[in-house]
Amino acid sequence: MSGARSRPLMEGNTPDGTGPMHVPFGHIVANEKWRGSQLAQGMQGKIKLVFEDGLTPVDFYLSSRSCILYITEADLVAGNGYRKRLVRVRNSSKLQGIVVVEKTQMSEQYFAAVQKFTVLDLGMVLLPVASQTEASCLIIQLVQEQTKEPSKNPFLRKKRALISEPALLRTVQQIPGVGKVKAPLLLQRFPSIQQLSNASIQELEPVVGQSVAQHIHAFFTQSR
Repeated sequence: MSGARSRPLMEGNTPDGTGPMHVPFGHIVANEKWRGSQLAQGMQGKIKLVFEDGLTPVDFYLSSRSCILYITEADLVAGNGYRKRLVRVRNSSKLQGIVVVEKTQMSEQYFAAVQKFTVLDLGMVLLPVASQTEASCLIIQLVQEQTKEPSKNPFLRKKRALISEPALLRTVQQIPGVGKVKAPLLLQRFPSIQQLSNASIQELEPVVGQSVAQHIHAFFTQSR
């Protein structure tokens, strides 16, 4: 694992840390705060890490256009401070942000809120992990996916591209409380009307929130 700081990597980066970053093939540019962490150690020997100061709000750059925002268990328990970082990257037209969240027994109660904010409010990709060890495996996989064309990369495809049947999408949009934003999210989790109609409120809630989950459940149970 490379511990060197390479100043040329930062060329072209904007003062707020949301500009493009030159990342050599097979490398990850990591925020200095991750040096010596379990997450960094998990990538050792599998991918080359270059540590940089001043990467706020980004934790890891996978490529010149793609980055990871990592939300730890402690971040979730501490409150909503992580939201500012997400918004900054979301508002940057230069970066594709992937949000990785530690979903543990301690942070599980906060997960629905971060999922709603990230996926529904910001429209960003969210990937839950159980630990930093699991996260290191996921990040290595993401770097390997970067070598593929964007259209073949499941992490970078636009969510709507996953919907193969426009009629199915329109049908789900008609359910009270769903609409155009939540329909694609529901079909990602429940790819057919049959699966959606059999889903419990508990299964629906992480995707659309408690209120809409109750609407969907009532819609299908009343129509039976």
